[in-house]
Amino acid sequence: MNDLRPEPGSFRDPSGHVYELDGRIYRTVTARHSAEYGALKTNGFFQRLVDEGRLVGFEERPLETLGFSKPGVEHIVEHPKLPFVSYPYEWPFSALKAAALFHLDLHLDALEQGVTLSDASAYNVQFRGAVPIFIDLLSFRRYREGEHWAGHRQFCEQFLNPLLLRSYLGIAHNAWYRGALEGIPTADILPLLPLRRKLSWNALSHLVLQERLQRTSRRWTADRLKAAAQRRLPKASFIGMLRQLRHWIDRLSPLDSRGTVWGDYSETHTYQPAEYAAKREFIARFIEKTKPGLVFDLGCNTGDFSAVALEAGAGTVIGFDFDQGALERSFRRSLDHKLNLTPLFLDAANPSPDQGWRQRERRGLQRRAAPDAVLALAFEHHLALGRNIPLGDVVAWIVGMAPSGVIEFVEKTDPTVQRMLSLREDIFDDYTEATFTEALERCARIVETQTVSAAGRKLFWYER
Repeated sequence: MNDLRPEPGSFRDPSGHVYELDGRIYRTVTARHSAEYGALKTNGFFQRLVDEGRLVGFEERPLETLGFSKPGVEHIVEHPKLPFVSYPYEWPFSALKAAALFHLDLHLDALEQGVTLSDASAYNVQFRGAVPIFIDLLSFRRYREGEHWAGHRQFCEQFLNPLLLRSYLGIAHNAWYRGALEGIPTADILPLLPLRRKLSWNALSHLVLQERLQRTSRRWTADRLKAAAQRRLPKASFIGMLRQLRHWIDRLSPLDSRGTVWGDYSETHTYQPAEYAAKREFIARFIEKTKPGLVFDLGCNTGDFSAVALEAGAGTVIGFDFDQGALERSFRRSLDHKLNLTPLFLDAANPSPDQGWRQRERRGLQRRAAPDAVLALAFEHHLALGRNIPLGDVVAWIVGMAPSGVIEFVEKTDPTVQRMLSLREDIFDDYTEATFTEALERCARIVETQTVSAAGRKLFWYER
C-alpha cells in the first residue's frame, strides 16, 4: 500500500516494528515476543500502566490491517498518534532528568510485578507537556530470577552521562548527544570528571568499574564471557542498584544554574505593561481565530506566549529556544501549571537534521510534524542579525513551517538590537521593515499588523 510508511527508528527491534498508515500508528508483534506480550496483556500489567498515563495506549487490530502478510507477525496494535516526537538531544536538563527518573521508577514498579525492561533507550520516552510517557510496550518482558540489568550501560550513556556533563562540568549535553545519537560514552566522559567525582561511590559503581570491566572483558575468551554472563544477581540487589541510581540522579542540578542571557526575559524585557498586554491580546486573537491543534513557538523563552496560546485554545505547543536558563523556566512553568507545552532546545541556524542509519533513523525537525501555526516573536532578528542569515531566507523558513502564524519584526532602533550591534559593524543594510514586508508578501498574505512597542516592534499575522 502506497501510504504505508515504516518508522525508520524501529528497525533494530526484532520483536516488532512501527508503521504509519493514513496518519495512524501501528506496531507489529512478532513470534519472538508474542508470548511476553500476551502474558503482560492478560495479567493486566499493560492496562494498569495505560490507565496511570505512564504507557501509551494501544488497541489490537486485525492482522490484515496493514495490507501485507509478513512471516512471524502474530499481533498488530494501534497507538494514538503523538502530536510531536522529540529526541533526548533536544531536551533541556530538567526534561532529561525527568525522563531518567521516570524510566527508573517504571522499572522499579515493573520489577515488583515480576516484569523487567529489556533495554534502557531514552528514545522510548516521549513528553506530553512536561510529563514523560513510555512508548515501547515491547521493551517489557517477564523477569527471570537472577538476571542482570541488560540496559545498565545504555541507561548510563543515554541518561546519566549527559546529566553529569551539565551537573558536574556545566556543559549542556545537546550538541554532543546529537552528534553521538546513542548517548555520551562512559569512556569519553570519565577523563573529564574531577578525581573527587570519580572516587564517589556512585561514580565508582556505575561508571568507573563498569568501564574497567568493559575494557578487560575485551581480552576474555568466549568461555569466560559466557561464564560471566551466567552469574546471578539477586532481585533485591537489582532493585537496590536502581534505587541507588535514582537517588543520585534526583540530587543532580545544572552547575551553571545562574541567570542566563534570556532566562529572566519575562521580567527584564523592554515592553511597557500596556505594550505587553497588547501583544498578548494579539496572540490570543490569532489563536482564537485559527484554532490550531499544534503550534510551534520559536524562541519561546520562558513560555509566556506559549501559555497565552494554550489559554486561547491551542491544543499543543512545542516551544523552542537556544537559552538553557529560559528552557528550564519554561519546563518548570509547564510542569507547575500542567500545560500542554513541551520546551525543546533549538539552534535555529542549525536545527536537528535527518541522521542515524541511512540518515533516516532520527528525523529532522520539520519532517516530524506539520504544525498548524507558528509563533516567531522577537525571534527573526537573532537569525538575521545574530547569525548573518538573509532576512528573506529567515522569513521563508518561518512561513514554510505552518500555514498561518505571527512573526514579530524588531526595528534596528530597538534597544535589544542596538545592544546586539554595539560590538560589531552594522553590515545589515537590507534589514528594514520594508524588506521584511516584501519578503513576507512573496510567500504569504498579511492578514493583520499591529505595532506593539514605542521602539516600533510590529506583529505580522500571515496566512500562507
